[in-house]
Amino acid sequence: MDIAVASEDDGLPSFELIERWIGAALTAGAHPPRPDAEISVCIVDEAESQALNHRYRGKDKPTNVLSFPADLPPELDLPLLGDLVVCAPVVAREAQEQGKSPEAHWAHMLVHGTLHLLGYDHIDPWEADQMESLETRILTRLNYPAPYDEAPIPGASQPTGQIQTHER
Repeated sequence: MDIAVASEDDGLPSFELIERWIGAALTAGAHPPRPDAEISVCIVDEAESQALNHRYRGKDKPTNVLSFPADLPPELDLPLLGDLVVCAPVVAREAQEQGKSPEAHWAHMLVHGTLHLLGYDHIDPWEADQMESLETRILTRLNYPAPYDEAPIPGASQPTGQIQTHER
């Protein structure tokens, strides 16, 4: 695993935690498990996230995590799975807005991004249910709360009925 930090943000998780979260997703999300898969993680600030999100997804705003699966010819039998780009300020802001611990939200974003690299998606409702169920199973096994359960949002007068942790 290669981890690069191109962010001025404080409160980033340790490399050991990042490796633990991604490792859990590689073990539980791949069939067969891919504990030896290679992933690059780059932690960025909002300007970089926005530029990448605009270039590759046509959305001119920063986002929490972007996944770039490796596009290797089948004859190359390499363990390279792809790249994850995580926007530290967006993850921190979402954790606060959603009443989640920063660590739990970081874990969710890295598990979520890794599952995308493994081929999971959430475009149609059935795929979303499968992916969200797997994310929940992985995160609760890591002793984090279920990511899609509503958490109390500090200062909110009533529940919103929906918590967005990633774009659909």
